[in-house]
Amino acid sequence: MKTNPGRFFEDYRIGEVITHAVPRTVSGGERALYQALYPARGALYSSDEFARACGLPASPLDDLIAFHTVFGKTVPDISLNAVANLGYAEGRWHRPVFPGDTLRAQSEVIGLKENSNGKSGVVWVRTEGLNQRGERVLDYVRWVMVRKNRDTPAPEAIVPKLQAAVPADALIIPEGLDFSNYDFTLAGEPHRWGDYETGEKIDHVDGVTIEEAEHMLATRLWQNTAKVHFDATFREDGKRLIYGGHVISLARALSFNGLANAQMIVALNGGAHANPCFAGDTVKCWSEVLDRADTAAPGVGAIRLRLVAVKQGAAPFALKGADGKYAPEVLLDLDYWALMPK
Repeated sequence: MKTNPGRFFEDYRIGEVITHAVPRTVSGGERALYQALYPARGALYSSDEFARACGLPASPLDDLIAFHTVFGKTVPDISLNAVANLGYAEGRWHRPVFPGDTLRAQSEVIGLKENSNGKSGVVWVRTEGLNQRGERVLDYVRWVMVRKNRDTPAPEAIVPKLQAAVPADALIIPEGLDFSNYDFTLAGEPHRWGDYETGEKIDHVDGVTIEEAEHMLATRLWQNTAKVHFDATFREDGKRLIYGGHVISLARALSFNGLANAQMIVALNGGAHANPCFAGDTVKCWSEVLDRADTAAPGVGAIRLRLVAVKQGAAPFALKGADGKYAPEVLLDLDYWALMPK
């Protein structure tokens, strides 16, 4: 048999390292398509001149382009037969990605736990993305629910202990980054690091209705082959599930209105795709400031943000009900660190 049906839960082993196929050289084409798919307007990712004024050699590709590209490499080996991608933790961006860089990925299996129904299980992996020089670009942990294909005994349950958040002193600041002469007018908003207070909530106002063609184009752009995103017969309801990363990028782009100067994502503390998203849903988002930290880079502060994406019908700042469960209109709950001028 020359075709590959993908891995099922019983095919994973603790400690296994998986080298993912098909490295990818990224270019300005990814930037153009990204900005066509999402209302992304971050100045640092739009202008070489703006980036050079901030101490970088040129405008890097959006941090989420690097994330989606690396994530896509892992799908055939990790989540081709997934029921759902459940969450993220301990993610860090180690260096910017520029047009011409070639990205590849590898993952280590760090946790396994069969579900009580015996038909699926949760797999935890730590993935790292590497460039053409073998330098780490980013790494993160994710866990995914994967179908079983055989009636095999459950492995010993191993659930990794993960940090609640990446410590501020572990954030990696890109070499040369300097916001001392940051141009707030060109960036689009006057709000700086010191203007945000812990506990503050920001309604980002704008919304976007998800189109079937756009989410499928986006998922193909990242070479994500998960069946639930393309094959309408793979789910009982006959719907294609929107790739969670599509919702992440859409929400991040919408957060420009109120957080235009949260320029670079440097850590992914945690994330949950709280409810499924489908074509026709209208996505809006809000953010909460969780923490702030100084950095050693000139003019650069770090801000920890909770980014929540919701769909139509959500109450203002909807998150969880009295039972502690996510409200049904909540699509995404993402906790991340970003860099912002002081």
